[in-house]
Amino acid sequence: MKKLVNVLIIALIALVTTTQAQNVEKITAKDGIHYITTKINYPITGTYLSEGATEPIVQLNPDGTGIFQLDDLSKATIVWGMECFEDGTPKYQKGFNYAVYSLWHKNKEENPETKAKEGWTNAHFSIHFEKKKMFILGERSKDYIE
Repeated sequence: MKKLVNVLIIALIALVTTTQAQNVEKITAKDGIHYITTKINYPITGTYLSEGATEPIVQLNPDGTGIFQLDDLSKATIVWGMECFEDGTPKYQKGFNYAVYSLWHKNKEENPETKAKEGWTNAHFSIHFEKKKMFILGERSKDYIE
């Protein structure tokens, strides 16, 4: 009985630690409330580029900050996260050899011209398992190793 209690305590500590480590944030977008996290069990942080190009980039940092560079090469500092459930479990649609997620991001700084913060926007994020590539908006990608 004592062993079972110890095993249950260890399992509960692991669950609490995993949930805390997930770092879920509640956001409000135009279409309602969403939850985001920076961890989805794949190495999603890093720099995403169009094939053969050095710019424009999307940079996703582990701390939930980054850079989103537009096609005109103007850069915006962003905060970002992948959509998840309230408990931190990622939301995604799984295909035959890919998975599709929602990458939520917004400008970190106020727009000096409008003096208003821009809202949260979601972008298509996909992982292609056979190619070992991740894509943002279907065009900017990075390779990954499992």
